[in-house]
Amino acid sequence: PAILEPRRRKHRNPMVSALPSDACEPLLHRKYKKWNRSRVLLWIGIVGVVFGSVVCVIHTRNLIEDRSLKHKLAYSRTVRTTTASSKVMRGPIGSRTSEISLKLGRVPVRPKVSSERLRNEDALRIRATAEVEMKQEHPSESVSSGLPDVAQGGEMPSVYDFDAVEQTLYKWWETSGYFKPEATVAKNSDGSKRKSYVIPMPPPNVTGYLHMGHALFVAVQDILARFHRMIGDLTLYLPGTDHAGIATQLVVEKELAKQNLSRHDIGRDAFLEKVWEWKNEKGGYIMQQMRRLGASADWERQRFTLDPDMSNAVNEAFVRLHEKGLIYRGDRMVNWSPNLETAVSDLEVEYEDRPNAKLYTFKYQLADDDGFIPVATTRPETILGDTAVCVHPEDERYKSLVGKEVIVPITGRRIPVIADDYVDMEFGTGALKITPAHDPNDYEIGKRHNLPSINIMTKKAAMNSNSGKYEGLDRYKCRDQLWKDMENEELTLNITRHPTRVPISQRGGEMIEPMVSTQWFVKTKGMADASLAAVREGEIEIVPPRFEKMWDYWLEDIRDWCISRQLWWGHRIPVWHVKMTDGSLMSDQTTEESEDPGFIVARSESDAYKIAREKYGEHVQLSQDEDVLDTWFSSGLWPFATVGWPNESEADFKNFYPAAMLETGYDILFFWVARMVMMGKELTGKSPFSTIYLHGLVRDAKGKKMSKTAGNVIDPIETVDNYGADALRFSLVTGGGAGQDVPLSMEKIEGNRNFANKLWNAGRYLVTIIDNAKLTIDEISDLKVDGPMKQEEIDALPLAERYIVSRLHQVIDSVTSLLQSHRIAEAGSMVYDFFWNQYTNWYIEASKIHMSREGDSEASKTSLRTLVYVFDSCLRLLHPFMPYITETLWQRLPHNGDALMISDWPRPSEYEGNLPRNENAETKFGILQEVVNAIRSARAEYKVEPGKKIKANIVVSDSETMDPLREERDVLAFIARVEEESMQLVDSESYTPPTENTVKLVIREGLEAHLPLSMMVDAEKEKKRLTKQAEKIQKDIDLLDKRLSSPGFVDKAPKQKVDETRAQLDEKKAQISTIMETMSKL
Repeated sequence: PAILEPRRRKHRNPMVSALPSDACEPLLHRKYKKWNRSRVLLWIGIVGVVFGSVVCVIHTRNLIEDRSLKHKLAYSRTVRTTTASSKVMRGPIGSRTSEISLKLGRVPVRPKVSSERLRNEDALRIRATAEVEMKQEHPSESVSSGLPDVAQGGEMPSVYDFDAVEQTLYKWWETSGYFKPEATVAKNSDGSKRKSYVIPMPPPNVTGYLHMGHALFVAVQDILARFHRMIGDLTLYLPGTDHAGIATQLVVEKELAKQNLSRHDIGRDAFLEKVWEWKNEKGGYIMQQMRRLGASADWERQRFTLDPDMSNAVNEAFVRLHEKGLIYRGDRMVNWSPNLETAVSDLEVEYEDRPNAKLYTFKYQLADDDGFIPVATTRPETILGDTAVCVHPEDERYKSLVGKEVIVPITGRRIPVIADDYVDMEFGTGALKITPAHDPNDYEIGKRHNLPSINIMTKKAAMNSNSGKYEGLDRYKCRDQLWKDMENEELTLNITRHPTRVPISQRGGEMIEPMVSTQWFVKTKGMADASLAAVREGEIEIVPPRFEKMWDYWLEDIRDWCISRQLWWGHRIPVWHVKMTDGSLMSDQTTEESEDPGFIVARSESDAYKIAREKYGEHVQLSQDEDVLDTWFSSGLWPFATVGWPNESEADFKNFYPAAMLETGYDILFFWVARMVMMGKELTGKSPFSTIYLHGLVRDAKGKKMSKTAGNVIDPIETVDNYGADALRFSLVTGGGAGQDVPLSMEKIEGNRNFANKLWNAGRYLVTIIDNAKLTIDEISDLKVDGPMKQEEIDALPLAERYIVSRLHQVIDSVTSLLQSHRIAEAGSMVYDFFWNQYTNWYIEASKIHMSREGDSEASKTSLRTLVYVFDSCLRLLHPFMPYITETLWQRLPHNGDALMISDWPRPSEYEGNLPRNENAETKFGILQEVVNAIRSARAEYKVEPGKKIKANIVVSDSETMDPLREERDVLAFIARVEEESMQLVDSESYTPPTENTVKLVIREGLEAHLPLSMMVDAEKEKKRLTKQAEKIQKDIDLLDKRLSSPGFVDKAPKQKVDETRAQLDEKKAQISTIMETMSKL
C-alpha cells in the first residue's frame, strides 16, 4: 500500500491542473510512468487522431460508394443524368466537369468545401437514381464494377503498371461471365444462329507446372478464341487437365518411399486414395498459372480425364471398339520400362546418343561343320534369347550357309541360319543375330519366318529361368559375365567403339527393354485410312501444310496400338476375367485363337456379372483386369467426351462438336492428334475438328533447346511478374509462324514491354486531351466507336485524317484475313508496325498541329474524333494479343458496351468486302512523309541537335506533288523540325538557288529539298572537330611517309606489304583533302 501511494507534484499544464485530483493521481504515479505536460498532450493528440480517423473512414466509405455508383452510371447507355450540381464538380486534373469524367469512366475528385459543392441531399438523390437505373438495365450486376482502379478513373501513371491491372482485371472478366460462349449474341441480325468456334485446350498433366511450351499454346489459343469471340462466333475455349498416369503415380510413390513404403505395401485402394488427395491438394496449380497469362477459357466447363463422366466415356469407347473387333488381347512387342514395370508409349521414350558405345563381335559356330559366322551386337546378354542368325539372300559370303544351323554360345541350343533382305550387307559382319522377344526389328523378322520368341528377362530386366545359369543377374551384369564365359571358350573376336542411340524411359530414366508382353491392343489400320482420307479430301486442314507429309508417313505405316499400362492410377480397363475354382484366371489359359477368351468386356461390373451369369452360371466369380488404359486413349476422346459424348443429344455436344481448331505442338501430331482423329471418326462418324494448327518449340535466343542443364530456361511466371503477361504473349506469338520454332530472349520481351508503355502513353495522351476539351455529353457520345467509318465520312476528312483512317482500314482488312488464315505472327507484327510507325510517329504528331490551329474548332473536333477512332480500332486489333492493357485503356475511352473483350471486331463479321479507303490520300500524305524522312536523314547525318529548327526550301515540279505539301505545310514543318515561317514551297521553274552552301536532297524525280549548310552544323564547333581529325590523320600520313622513305622497308618487306602501305597513305591523303575542302566551305 505504501508503494502504491501516489506522490503529488505541481501541474503547469492548466488542462491537467483542471482535472479532479482523483483523476490525476493514476496518471502521476511514479511507479508506473513519470508523467509530464508533453506526455499528456501526446495522449490527447492520439485520442484526437483516432477520432479523426474514424470520421475519415466513414467519410471515405461514402465517397467510394458515390464514385462506384457514378462510374456505373457513366457506362450505362441509357442513363442521362444531367443535374446542375454534378456539372460543377471539377475533374481529376481540374479542367473538366464531373459529368464528362463520368462518361469517360473517370472518378471525379471531390473539391474543397464551398457553396458550389454537392450537398448531401444531391448525393443521396444521385445515388438513388443510379441504383434504380442500374438495376433496370443490369439487374444481375453488382454496383461495384470490379475493374482495376486505373481502368475506372483517376490519374494515369506515366508507366504502365501491369501488376496493378492483370489479376484484378482477369477476375472481373471471369466473374462477369465473359469467358462463356453465351457472353456474345447467339444470333445474327437476320435471326440465324451464329456458328460456334471451339478450341479444346490440350490437357496439361495434372502434375505439371507452366513452362514456355505451355505459355506458347495458351497465347496462340487465346488469341484465336478472343478474335472469334469479337467477330461474333459462339466461342468456347475448353480447358482441362490430364491425369498423367505415370507422372502422377511416380510423384506419390516417391512420397511413400520417404516413409520406406511402396504402393504394394499399402494396397491399391489405399494408394489411389493418396493419389486423389495429392491431386485435390496440388493438382490444379497449372490452371491458376494459365489464368496469369490471360487464358479466356470457360473454367466452369473445365474437365479432368478421371471425372466420372469422362470415365464413363472411356468405358463406352472401349466397349464399342471391342464390339467392332478393334480391341484385342495378345502377346506383342512393347517398350518396357523396368523401373516403372510397365509398357510405355513411343512418346514416353527418348533417345540418347552414345558415341563411345561398345560393339561386341563373336563367333556363331556352325553346328555340323567347322567354321563360324562372325556376328556383332551391342547387347551380348540378348544372345541367350537368339532364335536365328540372318543374312542377306544375295550375300555371297553366306549364301551356302542358309538353311544350316549354328550353336548359341554357352547354352548349346541349335538355331537356323535364315535369309532376309532386311539385312544390310555393308554393316558390321553382314550377319545379324535374331532375338524376336527383345528387339522390334527382330520381332518383325521372326514373324515373317515363324521363329519362336524366347523372353529371357523379368519385368525388372533381370535374367529369368530361360537364361540358364545367369538367372537372377541384372541384364548388365549378365552382359559382363556372359562375355567372360565366351572369352574362356574362345568364342569372342573383338570389342570396338561404335556410336549408337539407345532408348531411354522418359519417366523411369533407365534404358528401355523391348519385350514381348501380354497387353491390350487396338487395330488401327482402318481408322488410320479414314484419318488419311480426312486430310487428303480437305475435311481437315493442317497448318502449316508441310506437316501433311509427316501425317501420311505415320498413318501409312501404323502398327497396332498398345493401350494397356501396368499402373494403378488411371482408367482401369473395363474387362472382368473369369476365375477358375483354383483361383487362377481362365484367360491366362487361353490363346488369341480360343473361342472363349475367358473374360467379359462391359461398361460396369454389374453389367459384367449379368453377362457372365448368363454364360457361366449364377456362381461365376469375376476379377477386373489389373491394368489401366494408356493416357493417350482417354486423351483421344478429348474433343467429344468433354462436351457430353456418348450422350449425343446433350446441348453442348450439339452446339460444340465438332470443334473448329486443335492447336498443339508438332511433336505430338501422331501420338495425340492422329489418335483423336481416328477415335472421333470411328466413334462419332465425324472428324473432331476442321483445322490442326501446329506450333513449334520455344528455344533460347541462340536457337538452342531450353534445359535446366544448359541453364537457359526462361520461367514464364517469373517473366510475367517482371514484364507483364502482354509482353510475354506478344513476344511468343510474333517470334515465328506456324510450325516454326520460336527463339526467345529477354531483350525481345523487354522490347515488347516498351511497346506496351508506348500504347499506354498514347492512351494517356488521349485521355488528357479529352479531359481538357470541355466537351458536352453529346460530344463525348460522338467519340464512341460503333462501327467502321463509311466512305463518305472518310472522303470528307482533311488529308492527314483521310490518310490515317484509310491506312487503318487496310490494316484491319489484312489483319482480319491473316487471323482467319491462322497467320498470327504476321497479324501481330502488322498491328505493331501500324501503331508505332504510322499512328504514333505520324498521325499523333500531325494531330497536335491540327488541334492547335487557332479559330478552327471543327478541325480540332475532327482530329480528336479521328485520334479516338483509330486508337479504339488499334485496341480492338491488339486485344487478342495483349488483352490486359487494351481492356484497361478501352475502359478509359468513351465507349459503348461493358468490356472490350466482348465488343465487336473493327470489321464486323457481316461486313461484305473490304472496308472503305482513300488511296489518293495515302499517296498524297506519302509525299509529305518522303520529304520529312529525307530531312530527318540529313539531320541525323549532320548530327543536328534534335530540338533545333532549320530552314528548308522544298522544290516541286508539279501541282499534284505541291498540293499535299501546302495543305499540311504546318505539319511538315513541325515533324521535320523546320522553321515554318521561312520554309518555302516553290515551283522548280521559278526557283532560284541561294548563294550560300546548301545540302541538296533529291527525294524523287521532281521533288527536292534544299537545306542551308550553315544551319546544319555549328561552323566553329565543326571546324574544331575537323581540325583535330585532320591533325590525327596527318600524324598517320607522316608515319606512313617515313616508312615508305626507308630503303630497308621498301627493299626488304614483301611486295604485298609495301603495296598495302602505299594504299593506306593514298587513302589518308584523300581523307585529309576531303576534310580541308569541308573546312573551306564552313
